[in-house]
Amino acid sequence: MQNSLAPIALFVYNRPGHTRRTVEALLANPQAARSDLFVYADGPKSASDAGPVAEVRAYLAEVSGFKSLTVQASAYNRGLANSIIAGVSDMLGRFERVIVLEDDLVTSPHFLSYMNRALELYRDDERVVSVHGYIYPMVGELPETFFLRGADCWGWGTWRRGWRLFEPDGRLLLKELQGRRLTGAFDLGHAFPFTRMLREQVEGKKDSWAIRWHASAFLKGALTLYPGRTLVRNVGHDASGTNCGATKSFDSELAEEPVRLRRIPLVEGRAALSLINDYFWSLQPAPKRMLRRVLERLL
Repeated sequence: MQNSLAPIALFVYNRPGHTRRTVEALLANPQAARSDLFVYADGPKSASDAGPVAEVRAYLAEVSGFKSLTVQASAYNRGLANSIIAGVSDMLGRFERVIVLEDDLVTSPHFLSYMNRALELYRDDERVVSVHGYIYPMVGELPETFFLRGADCWGWGTWRRGWRLFEPDGRLLLKELQGRRLTGAFDLGHAFPFTRMLREQVEGKKDSWAIRWHASAFLKGALTLYPGRTLVRNVGHDASGTNCGATKSFDSELAEEPVRLRRIPLVEGRAALSLINDYFWSLQPAPKRMLRRVLERLL
């Protein structure tokens, strides 16, 4: 294990209650006291945001328990995507690796241990682009850890070499996915509309950095490591966030035990991918699920 732990980048805006839950959960990790926390606080978009933004910053001024805490408060509103792209780029300009969180992600006490051990374990494997802490609430047994093609965004970490793959131009990504006829695979066999999300980003309908991060890694055939039991819970699906509406479909119970880490083959976990595909199909409207069953029988 490296001598120092990966620094943590936390992105916050105007949700003081969410921010408090995220920070308090992080502090419950034994490694927090040896971790440097860098907070990127976006500025208000309008006068109505000024109060909550100030409340978030006042709370951060009282936080203690990390090795160090640095707050970079923007005087203006950058927007979610620009804030994260600039912040992660800033961190990896100074450090070799980083752990990234947003203000609506509540972590297990085992999160930082898993992230730091995984970032060290796969630091020299060029095909591994990142490590992820969240996994969907699926039916079925997953391996302790597994790889999926692409990248993800709910409690993740990467290296400087991994972030170099990030392509900010969604038009280029969409064109390549279409040109290589990869949209079906990108959408998990039409189970989830990742391509539509990318198109909406290109059209300015979504302020998403995450879909570009996923597409960048996917097109390079890069892999992300996932835990078989979630170490992150997204509490932002209450219609308070930028890109998330109100839903309980993604609620996962936090793992009570540490995730066991060992090196595994650098290949996509087909069994895990099949379970994830089934999970996404379970979220589809009944007519679409019925059409899928008919097509499967015909094929």
